Amino acid sequence: MPVEQQHSDSDSDPFERELSAALRRTGGGFDTDRAALADAGTAQGRRLRRRRRAAVLGGAAGVALVGVGGAVAVSWGGSSSTRPPAAVSTNPHVTASPSAGRPVTSDDMIGTLEKLLPAGKVRQAEGRGVDPEDPLVDPYAQLVYDDGHGAAAISVAVNRVLPGGTDARQVTQCPDKIYIPYDSCVTSHLPDASVVTVVKGYEYPDRRVDTKLWTANLVTPDGHHVSVSEWNAAAEKDAPISRQEPPLSAAQLKVLAAAKEWRGVVDAIPEDPRQTQEPPTAGQGAKGIRQTLASLIPKGLKVVARGSDDDQFTYVVVDDGHGRSLVQINVQPDMSDVAGQLFGSGSETLPDGTLVAERKAPGEKGGAGVVMWTADTLRTDGFRVVISAFNSGSQRTAATRTAPALTMKQLRAIALSPRWRA
Repeated sequence: MPVEQQHSDSDSDPFERELSAALRRTGGGFDTDRAALADAGTAQGRRLRRRRRAAVLGGAAGVALVGVGGAVAVSWGGSSSTRPPAAVSTNPHVTASPSAGRPVTSDDMIGTLEKLLPAGKVRQAEGRGVDPEDPLVDPYAQLVYDDGHGAAAISVAVNRVLPGGTDARQVTQCPDKIYIPYDSCVTSHLPDASVVTVVKGYEYPDRRVDTKLWTANLVTPDGHHVSVSEWNAAAEKDAPISRQEPPLSAAQLKVLAAAKEWRGVVDAIPEDPRQTQEPPTAGQGAKGIRQTLASLIPKGLKVVARGSDDDQFTYVVVDDGHGRSLVQINVQPDMSDVAGQLFGSGSETLPDGTLVAERKAPGEKGGAGVVMWTADTLRTDGFRVVISAFNSGSQRTAATRTAPALTMKQLRAIALSPRWRA
């Protein structure tokens, strides 16, 4: 989970700013919710691939949020569609895929989504098909749907993940409530051994607007990933709430995600030869990071919660008897390319060339009175360790103490510890 680490722009880190800029270039005018991106927990080791894949909605732009149920953020504004949608089938084996041997087009994606929805009116439908020359840009379809009870945005995006890999595991995990609030999360196993997770949550994690976001993420044993999202508004952001709940029930979301049509689309996506397997250590780093962080917590602080299975991020919640304090850390290799963005004029250079920046700033996730203290370090070979502590057990809840449980000196010592090299 990257934390915001900017001197000139305190509310976005370099990854988020670059991603927003890329999405604006791709879709024109879309600017992602930085807080949501920060809560996505994207592993830095896979950041280049996901930067590309984050433009999942092509011309409309969007972001697949790993760790929050794979919710897809969409920008609405396409052309109207008059094709009459059919009812959601209770049989996930129905097929409406394009004919074999021809490319999957944007019309195919839109038409398939419409066909699988209950009867209703559809407008502002747009999508993207399979691009053989750019397999990392995911096919998608999105539209505004009205069943007579209010307009609702609905989207679906598909891609391929490595079966049994980190991505496959993360997109079907329930969100961590330390970062992402939600009402319910249910994971189911289908007869074909696919795993599907349905999350009933909110578009804004800080609940500043009560727009609901319900998602279903399905991963098959063959690595097909289908992500379906729906809102109780005609757009995911900046649109009035038009109905009490999104139109599709949890059961309907699961059936829509499990439709065989989407698997045919994934099969049409060219495989990326660079992503045929994960490094042998994939999945092992999370345990090591958690153990190392716990071992470096100063005496007198009790670890009362811990989490994250990301290979390069983890957190603990500590309590010294005066209130809970969230401590989160990123351990990232190959970060030299953003050194200029991370470390400005106020940074320090140690004798061995390590860059160090210390910052105290207000918390940015909605918790009243929350502050964030950060020690950011970058070794000469690009190895970055950045740690932040808060004066609350969560960024989204009110402060429980006047200052974080760790001092800046202690945070700095943890970030500079040689144990991270192990």
